[in-house]
Amino acid sequence: MEQTLSLNQLEQSRNVHDLKGLDNLRRAAQAGDKGALEEAAKQFEAIFVRMMLKSMRDAQDVLADEDSPFNSQQVKFYRDMHDQQLATDLASGGSLGLADLIVKQLGQNVEGYTPASVLRSDGNLSDINRSQIKALDSIQARALGPLNQPGNKQPAFADAKDFIAALLPQAEQAAAQLGLDPRALVAQAAVETGWGQQMIHLPSGQNSHNLFGIKADKRWQGDKALVNTLEYQQGMAKPQKAAFRAYDSFADSMQDYVDFIRDNPRYQHAIGQSGDSRRYFQELQKAGYATDPNYSDKIMQVMERLP
Repeated sequence: MEQTLSLNQLEQSRNVHDLKGLDNLRRAAQAGDKGALEEAAKQFEAIFVRMMLKSMRDAQDVLADEDSPFNSQQVKFYRDMHDQQLATDLASGGSLGLADLIVKQLGQNVEGYTPASVLRSDGNLSDINRSQIKALDSIQARALGPLNQPGNKQPAFADAKDFIAALLPQAEQAAAQLGLDPRALVAQAAVETGWGQQMIHLPSGQNSHNLFGIKADKRWQGDKALVNTLEYQQGMAKPQKAAFRAYDSFADSMQDYVDFIRDNPRYQHAIGQSGDSRRYFQELQKAGYATDPNYSDKIMQVMERLP
């Protein structure tokens, strides 16, 4: 605990000095010091790159093994120090070109620079071009290596009728293994995917076939997709990023659901109630399958409308 506290204090101290130094440069630039303006622009670019690297690290940490010694707070701290130095080096070398752009836009009162009003009319950094975007990709690769790109959600069925027709036959075999009504599995899949209109897809565009919202924890060895999701905490829905399992087919998704429920001790009581779909989903919810407090009710409302 003492070591973690000292690291945090050092981090705060470092940020304070960065801000003080940048403020001093800002004052000098306002006084017409061209060199100070250029240095301030480089400092701003370094801060921007550091923020970008942090965002990438946060996305990467979602898929990290929590038990790994390489995922400790101490390792992350020294990793952040490395990223800070890397950001400073990249900014000094003009990798992004942001510093030059900032100098042009803010240097309207410094002799030798084109007024900002000539360079832009919309108040944004629209001058960032393809070479700068390529530089961003290069920074990512240099700092992080290949980064898992986020997936997305998109339709996989024309409508609810198509959804039912495609999945009900496959649900029969899976449901029989749990002693469930096959319509119960279809209803659960409908709630999880919005009748197949919000199916998780991989960055490549391939359908993950994930029908039941099963996440990819450290035990999962297959493909996975990182997407935005809603999790309920103390009754409040909060957006989060999470990694979900990806399958080759809907049949594989159905079978993995069966295995997931059967092999997890906390769902055994739910399996014992599988002859009554309502009780099954109530017990599944109590065991923590979903954080939505209305999860079982939503599934039953859907199931009651199925043919």
